[in-house]
Amino acid sequence: MKKQLKQSFICLLLLVYFTVGAQTSPNFANEGRDWYVSKNTGSGKLGTKERPAKDLGNIIHLLKPNDRIHIAEGIYMSKGKRGADEINVPVQIYGGYDVTFTTRDPWDAHKTIFTGVNEYMKLTDPRIYIRTDQQRESNGQKSTGGNIVVAGIIVDNGPRNRYHKNENLAIRRKASPASQQNPSPESGGIVIVASHYTNVTVQNCVVMNTAPTEGAISVRVFKGGKGVIKNNFTINNTGYGIHARTGYVGSDDSVMPHFTVSNNTCLFTWKHDAIASYGGDAMAFDSNLTADVFNNALGYGHMGGLYNKGAKLKMMNNLFTGNAKYDYKEINAKMAAEDMIDEATLVHEESDGNQGLLISIPVGERWAKIYAGRDIITREEVDAAVSVPNTGANQLRSIFGLNVQGGEVAMDAEVFLPLITVEEALSAGRYAWNGMGCNIPKQAQ
Repeated sequence: MKKQLKQSFICLLLLVYFTVGAQTSPNFANEGRDWYVSKNTGSGKLGTKERPAKDLGNIIHLLKPNDRIHIAEGIYMSKGKRGADEINVPVQIYGGYDVTFTTRDPWDAHKTIFTGVNEYMKLTDPRIYIRTDQQRESNGQKSTGGNIVVAGIIVDNGPRNRYHKNENLAIRRKASPASQQNPSPESGGIVIVASHYTNVTVQNCVVMNTAPTEGAISVRVFKGGKGVIKNNFTINNTGYGIHARTGYVGSDDSVMPHFTVSNNTCLFTWKHDAIASYGGDAMAFDSNLTADVFNNALGYGHMGGLYNKGAKLKMMNNLFTGNAKYDYKEINAKMAAEDMIDEATLVHEESDGNQGLLISIPVGERWAKIYAGRDIITREEVDAAVSVPNTGANQLRSIFGLNVQGGEVAMDAEVFLPLITVEEALSAGRYAWNGMGCNIPKQAQ
C-alpha cells in the first residue's frame, strides 16, 4: 500500500512538472537576483543595496531572466540620456523606493520618474520596452514562461517631445535637423511583448505625454499567458491610454490570452494627430483574447472610451465620462455606456454597473485652461456624435473647477498634446470616483 502511494505521489509530481514546469523553458527558469538602482546614491555596476547602480540603463546588459530591479526615487534618463531602455529577458521592476530601499511611495514622496531629453539622434523607442518573444534556448526553440512586472514607475515623455516653437503647446512628429531636435517619439511609455506562457503585470504606474499610434501602456500576451493591468494612471497621450494586445492566433480557450484590467484611470487620450481618424480611445482590446474589465475610469477620449477590436469582455462598474464620439465601440458599432448591455455582442451577459457620469477632474489649473481653450472640440460637435455625457467650453471649465466664461476663450488655436507636468497630472489620479479609477498607492506592491 505504501509503495502504491509513493508511486502515485511520484506520478503526481511528474504530472505537475510536465503540465506546469514544462511551460517554463530552462533559459527562463533562472532563479534571478535582486538589483538596486539609485540616481542619488548609485555608482558602478554592482547593483547591490549597499552600492546601487546609478541608472537602469547602465546594467541592462547584465540582467538575467527573473531578476528583480528595485529603483529609488529620482529622475532617470537612461544610459547617455538616450531616453529609452530595452530589456530582452523577463524581469520584475519596482520603483518608488526611498534612497534606503526600505519604504515605497511611488506617486508622492518617492517618485521614480523615467524621462529623457529631446536631442537630435537620441532614441525614440518606448521609454520602457521589455520584449522576450524572440529569446531562444540552446536547442533553437523559443524560450517560454517566466513573469514580467513593471510597478511604481512614472513615465513622462514631455522632455523627449519636440514642441512647435518650443512653446509646449503642440507636438511635432518630424525632426528638425536645423535646430538639432528629434521628432516626438511615436512610441508608448511602457511597452511589453511577452513570450508564450509568460505572465505580465503592470501596476501602480503613470504614463503621460507620450505620442504613440497604439498604447501609452501596451501589453502583448501570447499563448498561455495572462496579463494584469491594475491601478495605473494614463493622462495626456495619443493613441490609446491602455492597449491590451495578443500574439495568439487560434481558438483554444485553454491557452487564449486572458487579461484582468482593473482600477485604472485613463484621461485625455488624443487622436494620432489633429485630423486623424484613429487613436483617441482611453482603452483598446485586440481580438483573440478575453478580459475582465472592472472599476476603470475612462474619460475624455478624443474618439471614445473603450475600443473593442474583437475581444470577449466581461465589464463591471466602469465609469465613462466626456468621450467625444462614443463610450464603447465594438468593431464599427458605437454606443453609449448605458446601451452596451443591450447592443454589444462581445460583452458578457453578466456585465453590469457601467455608467456615464460627469465628474470633476482636479488637474493643474494652467494645463486645464489650455485644454479647455483649444479649438478642436465644441459643444455642437459633441452633441452631434452620440448620447453620452459631454461638455461645452463652460461645462469643461467647471469640471476643472475654473470660472465659467461668457465669451470665447482666447488661446492659441494650435494646441495638440500640450505638455502637462507631473505635479499637474498626479492630482487627477490620486483618488477614485466611487471606487472607479485608480488610487494613490502607498507602500505599493
